[in-house]
Amino acid sequence: MSWFIKKRQQKIAVEEKTVRVPEGLWIKCEACRELIYRAELVNTHNVCPKCGYHFRIGVEERLEALMDPGYQDLFANLQSTDPLHFVAAKAYAEQLQKLQSAGHDHDAVRVVEGTLKGHPVVLSVMDWNFLAASMGCVVGEKLKLGAERALASGASYIILSCSGGARMQEGTYSLMQMAKVSAALARLDTAGIPYLSILTDPTTGGVSASHAMLGDLNIAEPKALIGFAGPRVIEQTIKQTLPEGFQRSEFLLEHGMVDKVVPRDQLRDFVALSLDWMTRPVPEAHA
Repeated sequence: MSWFIKKRQQKIAVEEKTVRVPEGLWIKCEACRELIYRAELVNTHNVCPKCGYHFRIGVEERLEALMDPGYQDLFANLQSTDPLHFVAAKAYAEQLQKLQSAGHDHDAVRVVEGTLKGHPVVLSVMDWNFLAASMGCVVGEKLKLGAERALASGASYIILSCSGGARMQEGTYSLMQMAKVSAALARLDTAGIPYLSILTDPTTGGVSASHAMLGDLNIAEPKALIGFAGPRVIEQTIKQTLPEGFQRSEFLLEHGMVDKVVPRDQLRDFVALSLDWMTRPVPEAHA
């Protein structure tokens, strides 16, 4: 009995001396499954240093990575309502109230105005953390108003998409946003104002079928899932195995659906260089 008590005391002493590693210091990469020191991701723009996998990041990180300091928020007072009084597993009104109470007061898109390496721009960034960045009435209205602001000021317009598609809780109202935003972008095209579309993981559904693919320049992050219906749904429908990498950025680049795949740490420089070229004055013809 004394031997057992002695062993028990030794075990307790060892446990007390053990240094406990705080939770959250490490994160597992979803692609290569390697453990990454979380603080290291700060220096890599949240890109896995071992395989290049691009982690999803929030709106604030996107704005800091792209915009010059001093940008201003636009249309921040617009918030979604519940036009259909939609109730499924959860009541839509309760979902909205919970998100708004948690500080998501810009709905699923944040629109800002400022400069990007000196270029005047209006930038709309979709927020995956708000109902998977689904496009409801407020999202469509803010994207349209962003295009109109760019049209009025002559600034280039940029939409950074990350979305699960149209917001089913708003039914046909959400589908109408596809046409509304597309029409606003057509007016920019008529006026000769650049519109750049940046597609990140994932960009699907009604968003991919409207403004996400209408850019004068369509730019995608590496390995981003981009498409209308998901690969599993397509396979079940056509009863065929899809090609390797189907609906990923590189596949779409190969088939002419996007113009360039750009790593996140090069995105700001690439966009600025593109705007240098797209907004350069046309030389006057000499007689």
